Amino acid sequence: MVGMRPQRVEIQPGTLMNFWVPTEKTKGSSSTTVQANDKRPKKAVVFLHGFAADGIFNWQFQVLSLANKYAVYVPDFLFFGDSITDSTDRSPSFQAACVAKGLGKLGVEKCTLVGLSYGGMVGFKMAQLFPDLVESMVVSCSVMALTASVSSDSLRRIGFKSWSDCLLPETVEGVKAMFDVGTYKLPNVPDWIYRQFLEVMFDNRKEKKELLEALVVSDNDFIVPHYPQRVALLWGQNDKIFNMETASNLKTQLGERATLESIEKAGHLVPLERPCVYNNNLKKILASLLEE
Repeated sequence: MVGMRPQRVEIQPGTLMNFWVPTEKTKGSSSTTVQANDKRPKKAVVFLHGFAADGIFNWQFQVLSLANKYAVYVPDFLFFGDSITDSTDRSPSFQAACVAKGLGKLGVEKCTLVGLSYGGMVGFKMAQLFPDLVESMVVSCSVMALTASVSSDSLRRIGFKSWSDCLLPETVEGVKAMFDVGTYKLPNVPDWIYRQFLEVMFDNRKEKKELLEALVVSDNDFIVPHYPQRVALLWGQNDKIFNMETASNLKTQLGERATLESIEKAGHLVPLERPCVYNNNLKKILASLLEE
């Protein structure tokens, strides 16, 4: 509908990552942009998904809204969608390096990242490790790193013992509980939709559990990096996982180059829960970050 197609990219032997890419993008070309019909270059915007779904499910409403104006790329992280690896590295740094290398093979030299939750954490790693690639960021409902203290506070707030208990449900009721935590108001949808979501989205359970275990770091091991990029924080005002206090603390850590906006009556899954409001805010933010 909006001119995108899936493409699998070999990151290294044994590691394949799926990207949704613009159809007009020539494979292997070296460019930071894609040419629009009027020949003006389109800036590259890369959407990084959360943990409970693959890239195109997470960002479907944003892709439909923004793909005509920007060169949109949507990767599936390793062990999500059609992305896979034989590496034993489960760190966010490895995910970040694979996305960055994949974008390089697709000819993207500079981009703006839009990350939700887990995708935001991977995005922060990309911005830290590949500052020449990442020009700016939009982060929703995430943190720089999931420290042990932030992790325990969040789990206590949402009533789960571990992240795998919350994010890797095994029953329809477990899927409902996950969405109840992730939204301001649990969607009123029939059970068969939750059941289908359960059947489709939760493969590679062992590897995904290892990803979650690798995500939590010791408070003593985490040092706040300096980010040269501008970072816009766009939050669900009723996020139960990373609440507005967490968002304010993150803005303070990022300093003067960061902004913070929130969307009312929206939880952790704000791009899915209030897509129209989120898209309107995102368009304004991207215009301020990218328009000359």
